[in-house]
Amino acid sequence: MVPRRSRPAEPAAFSAKGTTVDMASDITEPDRQAADPPPFEVINADGGAGYLLTCDHASNALPAGYGTLGLEPTVLARHIAYDIGAADVTRRLATALDAPAVLSAMSRLFIDINRHPGHEQSIVEVSDHVVVPGNRDIPAAERAKRERDWFVPYHDAVTSQLNTMRQNPPPALFAIHSFTPILDGFERPWHVGVLYKNDERLARPLITAFEAFPGVQVGDNRPYSGFDPAGYGIHVHGAALDIPHVVIELRQDLIDTHHGAEAWAGRMAAAIRSAVRESQPWEMPGH
Repeated sequence: MVPRRSRPAEPAAFSAKGTTVDMASDITEPDRQAADPPPFEVINADGGAGYLLTCDHASNALPAGYGTLGLEPTVLARHIAYDIGAADVTRRLATALDAPAVLSAMSRLFIDINRHPGHEQSIVEVSDHVVVPGNRDIPAAERAKRERDWFVPYHDAVTSQLNTMRQNPPPALFAIHSFTPILDGFERPWHVGVLYKNDERLARPLITAFEAFPGVQVGDNRPYSGFDPAGYGIHVHGAALDIPHVVIELRQDLIDTHHGAEAWAGRMAAAIRSAVRESQPWEMPGH
């Protein structure tokens, strides 16, 4: 269990000066190795779209010194390691929409950026029936290190980008994910899912926009649900700040090629533009 003092238990808020809120100011400085990738990537930081894209599970990379976490290398190409196709779609979407995007740079098997630290799915010992040896019985200090060096910097980057974009109306948040076509023997029929909780400002017009594409089956809070408390990103960066937010889930067999990613990025760009037009104006809380 990660010590409570090191958990970002409270959501970061907009800063008047647009500075990053440090969610772990009482933890020692990161000690990532020179060979490690950075914990996040920001693309099109100055994009003028007025909304932010995030991709929590963009990469299947692991830090130097951890090998493959004891897994066969082929396992790291599977959906349990990252959201297949999501990064490709996010990059294309950022260009199409002129929107900034923040992408994670670490496999969800190392630490899941979209799970609360300390949650059983934060650092999994078993994922989709696959045992992860490098995550078995790890000490609290190692859990805290992964949080400090990888989880916190990514979410600080999201907060910083939102602060930079602070305006009235405020930015909206679109979290881009992907889902495996089959899980536990169930064939998922949806092409795209729209996840939300109480805020339907973007979700409803987005669902309508996706349903307008011929043959597209849309999951309304499917295959996952925005009501699931395990999710971290939209609750902390969206709901807690009362900014419009939504998760978009794409089925991986539709976007696991560049052609598929390009086609779906085009559909998503059109759907997002339509949803924003239908949803605005929205205001900052208290206005």
